[in-house]
Amino acid sequence: MLAALADDVVAVNIATRPDCVTDSIISVLTGVQEDHPVDICLELGLQTANDATLEKINRGHDTAQFVDAVLRLKQAGLAVSVHIIPDLPYDSMDDVIRTSRLVSALQVDGVKLHSLYIAKDSSFEALYAAGELPLWSEAEYMARVTAFLEYLSPDIYVERLIGRIPEKDSLTANFNRSWWAIRDEIVKQMTAAHTYQGIKCDYLGGSAHKKRYGSQP
Repeated sequence: MLAALADDVVAVNIATRPDCVTDSIISVLTGVQEDHPVDICLELGLQTANDATLEKINRGHDTAQFVDAVLRLKQAGLAVSVHIIPDLPYDSMDDVIRTSRLVSALQVDGVKLHSLYIAKDSSFEALYAAGELPLWSEAEYMARVTAFLEYLSPDIYVERLIGRIPEKDSLTANFNRSWWAIRDEIVKQMTAAHTYQGIKCDYLGGSAHKKRYGSQP
């Protein structure tokens, strides 16, 4: 955190896991933010709200630990950004939507999306090489990103629609296409379909009660 004390630093993003966010760490970060003119954002790797998938990909944490970390960070006045992989092989479209609804309900500040890539020397490498890893198509990835955005609160900023990894470190990534081409195609398709972020975000603020009984309590 010493870097955050430099005069020309105005913001610091710290990428970590939900299960690594301890109260002592939060105390240190809030102290820095209170004593210095710097904004601090914790980037948490959730990837999916499907606990069964989290276990299969050996994340080492579950959704409850993620929720706990977000609540404590927000209560302390720290910003939270969340990393999501919409095309995990064990997730359905419903899982993608459920993940979008979860981060929206938690009122996180931002999200970063990226497609699943197969990193060299990873646990997925052998499965991929043996043809035993069911991967979703590029078209399915774009459909999932669109659905995720449609259910995402419009108050949450989207930092990216797809990420990238150096070619030397991966067996396959982004369907062997440039990340910006896929990003542009997602934007093009959503524009043509007249859809946008938050168009289906109608499930917060007691909306279920309102739909069932009207606006009166």
